[in-house]
Amino acid sequence: MVALASSSPSALNLKNQTHKSPQHSYTYKYHHKIKGTKLHRMPPPSLNLMFFLSLLLLLHLRPTIAAITIPLGYSVPAVFVFGDSIVDTGNNNNVITQAKCNYPPYGRDFPGGSPTGRFSNGRVPSDLVADALGIKKLLPPYADPNLQPEDLITGVNFASGGAGFDPLTSQTAPAISLEDQLANFRAYKKKLEGLVGEERAKFIIVNSLYLVVAGSNDIANTFYLARIRQLHFTIDSYTDFMAQSASAFVKELYAAGARRIGFFSTPPLGCVPSQRTLAGGIQRECVNEYNNAAKLFNGKLHSTLDHLQTILPDSRVVYVDIYNPLLDVILNYVKYGFKVADRGCCGSGLIEVTFLCNKFVKTCPDSTKYVFWDSFHPTQTTYTLLVAPIIQRYISRFL
Repeated sequence: MVALASSSPSALNLKNQTHKSPQHSYTYKYHHKIKGTKLHRMPPPSLNLMFFLSLLLLLHLRPTIAAITIPLGYSVPAVFVFGDSIVDTGNNNNVITQAKCNYPPYGRDFPGGSPTGRFSNGRVPSDLVADALGIKKLLPPYADPNLQPEDLITGVNFASGGAGFDPLTSQTAPAISLEDQLANFRAYKKKLEGLVGEERAKFIIVNSLYLVVAGSNDIANTFYLARIRQLHFTIDSYTDFMAQSASAFVKELYAAGARRIGFFSTPPLGCVPSQRTLAGGIQRECVNEYNNAAKLFNGKLHSTLDHLQTILPDSRVVYVDIYNPLLDVILNYVKYGFKVADRGCCGSGLIEVTFLCNKFVKTCPDSTKYVFWDSFHPTQTTYTLLVAPIIQRYISRFL
């Protein structure tokens, strides 16, 4: 939970800032403590030149996200994200779980090279969507103890690595369940009303973009790896159960005020490096059974969301296909500038993920040549390639 001091200058001033453009008014800042008061001498000119050239090189190499064009007359004041490790930006840092990554080499290519709790080498889709919409570069985790009042106004992240539509998935990780993520969102709304007033808070809640990314852990871990649900479900009945859970989540999110809701499809799980290693045979081929399971769920999710839009007044409930674009990158990786698609950059790339990808494990020298960072999560380069074009394709359906 985030304690917001009522005497905070930011909190006192923000109530009156109801019409400023969010991309110009509020940003997610990293707060650093000032160590000591010793003054340092100016480095010689040659060092300044070296620093300047190094900075230019870093800026040139840093992946950039294309801006998303929003039709005139519409605005997206904030972004809110729910789901699993694909979009978690650090909510698991203080959760007792193996599903965390707030240690090296995670975050290797993040600004400052710091591990933040993002399950990648850099930024993740949550950040990239907020950036492409011109809202802010990074989407902070709601559980961040350093969260500032101004951070809340342009959106936060509720996702938790290891979560799923199946409550059992979150219990076994363990992770912050989707139900608890919704509870956190309701608590967030009260904080927002205290900051900007009830009328402005309602405007932000109704007009913001909500993204939900879940389902991979249910299929890959709960159903296939642990086989827990195979005692009571076939893959057909299990994906029915998942779709019903997704439907219930949308209805609760809608009841809490959300109107523009996007669901990312489940990716091609059978082509993820760890699943190739575990079930792809000696040649580590893509596992058709897992891909078919993902497609089965995606079809049901798509139909469910289309139906919900017809029964929820003023809603924009959108199915966002990530399966086919990512599969195309994996199968045709050379066309997209990659050199490796069947292994991750961390360690051997075959099985390392979360605690198996740690500071004692070597990483590839150039992560931009890899589709995957660890054996389950794509690199920042892959995300950057996919996210903005995908959202641009669907943005008109949210408005």
